[in-house]
Amino acid sequence: MSTHRRISTEQKISPQLSLSCDLLKMFKNTFQSGFLSILYSLGTKPLQIWDKEVSNGHIKRPHDEDIQSNVLEIVGSNIQSTYITCPADPAATLGIKLPFLVMIVKNVKKYFTFEIQVLDDKNVRRRFRASNFQAVTRVKPYICTMPLKLDEGWNQIQLNLADFTRRAYGTNYVETLRVQVHANCRLRRIYFSDRLYSEEELPPEFKLYLPVQQKG
Repeated sequence: MSTHRRISTEQKISPQLSLSCDLLKMFKNTFQSGFLSILYSLGTKPLQIWDKEVSNGHIKRPHDEDIQSNVLEIVGSNIQSTYITCPADPAATLGIKLPFLVMIVKNVKKYFTFEIQVLDDKNVRRRFRASNFQAVTRVKPYICTMPLKLDEGWNQIQLNLADFTRRAYGTNYVETLRVQVHANCRLRRIYFSDRLYSEEELPPEFKLYLPVQQKG
């Protein structure tokens, strides 16, 4: 039984595409559908295509008691100076055209923020930044900052980047260029999809299983 919450802006499974450094260069000219995972905490090298920055904090892979699994933990006293960013090369871009971003993240009851950089059909780079310490949405020419409400424990954050781009800037989403996740959180997986999938449709490795609470 899954007890995690979904945070969503609304709602042909193909085999999962797994990223490698070589694949990053090919996404722009590759047909994309289904699911595209850029981080999985159980992988042998979960940060293989990511760069990391740590100042007065840590990035570790502890065992999470709630889901009985290894997870990626990002903790820092200053959220701006401790983060992971993808792709690792600052000059590279992801080129991911799938419009839905899904993050399986744990609320560790501290300040937390993440940022997505996209390209629109006006050839303008826009950034969407969500933070759990911001109260209102603010739209500026190149960045839209938004409040993020997390439930206790594990959450599934779902972002419709095409809808965000259209509502904030009146333009059309073309592709995602970069994903950056700052302290403080625990991560299980980050992936893109062509649409939102129901729990029943998701491949097993994309689900977050939480232990069933026994009522005694």
